[in-house]
Amino acid sequence: MKLTCLVDNAVQPHSASWGEHGLAFLIESEEGWLLFDTGASGAVLLHNLEVAEVAPRSISALVLSHSHWDHTGGLSALLERVPGLPIYAHPDLVRERFSRRGGEVQAKGLPLALEALRQQADLRLSAAPQEVLPGIWTTGEISERPEPEGRSPHHFVRDGEGWAPDPYRDDMSLVLEGSQGLVLICGCCHAGLLNTLLHVRRAFGRDPVAVLGGTHLISADERHLRRLVEVLRRLGPPALYLNHCTGQAAYVVLAQAFGDRVAPCPAGTVLEF
Repeated sequence: MKLTCLVDNAVQPHSASWGEHGLAFLIESEEGWLLFDTGASGAVLLHNLEVAEVAPRSISALVLSHSHWDHTGGLSALLERVPGLPIYAHPDLVRERFSRRGGEVQAKGLPLALEALRQQADLRLSAAPQEVLPGIWTTGEISERPEPEGRSPHHFVRDGEGWAPDPYRDDMSLVLEGSQGLVLICGCCHAGLLNTLLHVRRAFGRDPVAVLGGTHLISADERHLRRLVEVLRRLGPPALYLNHCTGQAAYVVLAQAFGDRVAPCPAGTVLEF
């Protein structure tokens, strides 16, 4: 399998790709092309697909890690070019989500309403793991969360007449079964990286040999990071290709702990497993 970081906050030096605050991965397998998230805009998504020399209509399926705008912003542009595209996600994907800063409230969820999404795509929502292409699975809902989550104090959902912290029930990751072992691709990991790793072990019977993507450690405190290093060390550690919402402090701590097992993964990065 070949994995390309299609959209990220940063871009590989000398790459023709564009960057933005968002995330998307392109996975090439023997069974076809799969897109994981769509970045924050159709303009960047379509440009970077062109740079990768992949036509939108070549994409067999889309997996959405969760509903936040920086992962679903390119969805409308993609569906204009690939109507009826199968979309795999959690049922809570369609719940309205908001950011509250001070007195200002902004919608931060899907760019399309549920009815429009059903008309334009082949929507396949499930809280259980789903096999998207042979050997490529969604994790399903990460319901057990004994370890810290990747939370933001600004993320909310409606709760009756008021507001409640976003439970991030829709947060899922992608698991690739390769000859070398499992590869885990994370979108934002709001469920928490350690919780996600524990879930993968329960659901798939093995620990990943590599972890890619956004891990939402940007707000992790020192205690959380020490715990993370301790658990990852027991796991090998897996190779870590980190980007998006991981955060510079967390990246430095992990790189100091694991050396060349840790690498950045900006847009334009290509990895083969």
